[in-house]
Amino acid sequence: MRWRILQSTLIAVAITGLVLGGPLAFASWRLVEHSTRANLLARLAQVVVQLDDQSAAATLNPWGDLGSIARALPPGGQLVVDSPRTGHSVIGADPGPGAVVESLALGQHRGTVRLAVPGGGMRGDQLRAVAVVALLVGLSVGIGAVIATVTAQRLAGPLEDVADRATRLGMGDFRPAPARHGIPELDRLAELLDSSAAALAELIARERDLVGDVSHQLRSRLTALLLRLDELATHPDPATAAEAEAALEQAERLGAVLDDLLRATEEARAATAEPVKLAELLGEVVADWKPLADADGRPLRLRVAEELVARVTPGRLREALGVLIDNALRHGAGVVTLSARWTGVGPDRMVVVEVTDGGEGVPEDLAARVFDRGISGASSTGVGLALARALVEADGGRLELSSARPARFAVYLRVPRGEELPGPTRSGTGVVR
Repeated sequence: MRWRILQSTLIAVAITGLVLGGPLAFASWRLVEHSTRANLLARLAQVVVQLDDQSAAATLNPWGDLGSIARALPPGGQLVVDSPRTGHSVIGADPGPGAVVESLALGQHRGTVRLAVPGGGMRGDQLRAVAVVALLVGLSVGIGAVIATVTAQRLAGPLEDVADRATRLGMGDFRPAPARHGIPELDRLAELLDSSAAALAELIARERDLVGDVSHQLRSRLTALLLRLDELATHPDPATAAEAEAALEQAERLGAVLDDLLRATEEARAATAEPVKLAELLGEVVADWKPLADADGRPLRLRVAEELVARVTPGRLREALGVLIDNALRHGAGVVTLSARWTGVGPDRMVVVEVTDGGEGVPEDLAARVFDRGISGASSTGVGLALARALVEADGGRLELSSARPARFAVYLRVPRGEELPGPTRSGTGVVR
């Protein structure tokens, strides 16, 4: 993007330089020629006046003393006088080819006076004038290139940031971007993206709550219905028992359909999940939050084994972990640690990512409801942890408060199947960053 802006600006500057520089160079060339010829005509007019004065004072020699006239000629000039009365007179050497020649008619005697000077001086002046024009055009193009480079950097950087923000938003990363660039249109676009991110985050949280509530209500009612039908199936009347058995079968099919719908919903929400090496992803998360932690004087450490791979949507996991780290920085104390490890065995094996701090932890009266919307131990809105849980669950994981004192939040992530792994992994020990 930066190169395209710079290239288009440089092309515009170059075209402008050529359009203006070409005519200006031609005009300078002609101006020097016109000035040289005008100077030559002025000298020739003085010679004609001297010749007329000498002709009026001397009758025997109409031209008097031509030596004084020769001394008034420009260097290398040649004066040629043609008159029926005096004939052909030449003063000075031949200026050679390419000479600049001007002529005037005599006043009192019929005839002409022609003055020729070498053309090299005029050509040199013309070349110098064109060189000055070319230098000015080059300087203008250079200044334009500098301005284009600065403009490209000023525009391309914010545009790339906005494009990256839109990309992260499409990947499920709903973190707001507080940085503004001083360009009203781009700042307005950034504000709209932040508003859209907040709206999408609320939508995901409401969707999760709605699906959970509907699932719970339907399952509760369906379980009660199955119990009643199962009891009715033992009725002594064979017809009644048969109808109850048929209804019980339909209710069980309805339960299976409900399970399929819920499973399809979970798979659709997790469609963007992919196998991700957690060492790289968690390193990026720590790099994003380390400046804020350093500003608060809080160490932020990372402990993760290189071979850990989980099936997640990178943007969603970044957002969820960002909420947990922000919560630790706001309400906790001491060192904030982000760690990841294996947990479970066999088909139950998962990856758990934990965020801990050295503060007083979560109050007992809030521990059981810390993920409920609107519950907060400080002046915050209480939306962050609910949203974080919704994002983790959207990829088939779960978020729990594994320890209230000290506060330890655990994110359990699914492990990809063998064919989904992003390449051979190597064993390694945990690293601290």
